[in-house]
Amino acid sequence: MKNDLLLRASRRLPVERVPVWMMRQAGRSDPVYRQIRRELNLPLERLFRTCPAPMLQTDVESAVKISLLPKRIGVDAIIVYKDILTPLAPMGAHFRFNPGPILSSPIRTRAQVNALQSVDDPPTQLAFTGNVIRELRETLNEELPLIGFAGAPLTLAFFLIAGESPIRHGGGTSEKATPIFRMIEEAPELLHQLLDKLTEMTINYLNYQISEGVQIVQLFESIADVLPRQIYEAFAFPYHQRIFADLNPAAPGILFAKECNYLDLMHQSGADVLSVGKCVDLSKAKTEINGTVAFQGNVDNDILRDGTPNDITAAVTACLKQGGKIGHILNLSHGLHRDTPFENVKHFVNIAKRL
Repeated sequence: MKNDLLLRASRRLPVERVPVWMMRQAGRSDPVYRQIRRELNLPLERLFRTCPAPMLQTDVESAVKISLLPKRIGVDAIIVYKDILTPLAPMGAHFRFNPGPILSSPIRTRAQVNALQSVDDPPTQLAFTGNVIRELRETLNEELPLIGFAGAPLTLAFFLIAGESPIRHGGGTSEKATPIFRMIEEAPELLHQLLDKLTEMTINYLNYQISEGVQIVQLFESIADVLPRQIYEAFAFPYHQRIFADLNPAAPGILFAKECNYLDLMHQSGADVLSVGKCVDLSKAKTEINGTVAFQGNVDNDILRDGTPNDITAAVTACLKQGGKIGHILNLSHGLHRDTPFENVKHFVNIAKRL
């Protein structure tokens, strides 16, 4: 591979420089992406493949084209363009986007949980994702590594139970999360039943992506910042462990737990890379972990939206100093905001590579 910095960094091997990529790098902050979306005039469920519509080659080509957009700004990896809700469609939970994800019948009863189908034949049930991955690998021609991903079971459960995004714009949960916390209190065994199903699906889904050609995978626990430790430990942590234990070891695994400071539990998950937020002191975390895993992050994504180029340079400089050169992947505390100036996105990559 012409550029294997990300793969080497994830294994804590020597690198010439710290690799850089961003969550949501292929998406809404990019003006070319917005132009493509206008020209396609397709609902996101088609492009994210969270709907049962027939697979069209044009849809595959669009997903490939969008995935590759960040290549032009010099990132060190490409992430497959899709959504964490994508694998829920073959389970029978078809989200549509208007503009956020909406599920017509939220999953809140035992009968509904029992009715969710298994995803035990990904080449058939998730063929669209496989086709996109194969096309990306062929187009990239070993130029950059390809990242696959999945939502963590508890994050997916939050969406299924709420029936839409339970995450408030700007952070925290909305009133849509109330049924979830009620289930945690009143019917924890039902939630564990749902999480078991989602865990089996996630293992099959990630291993399918690896078999089709992704070279590293990331697990997104996007609601970690609203979880008290006892809830994280009971309903998130054991499922992280199961997933990373059953992943194909050919591909390193990244655990992203949004603004989570339960570093001991993240470390015990079995992930090769811990993606940490701005709440974590990276230099202290590296000392505590003592070189047993790599780290990703932790530049504040708000700085890219609200800061000047000098602010971004200072944040990248500080992060590189704290994270060091070995076992460090430069990224953000979370995904790019929709209204992040694209010039700031390019500056982040450029200054990371220059420094």
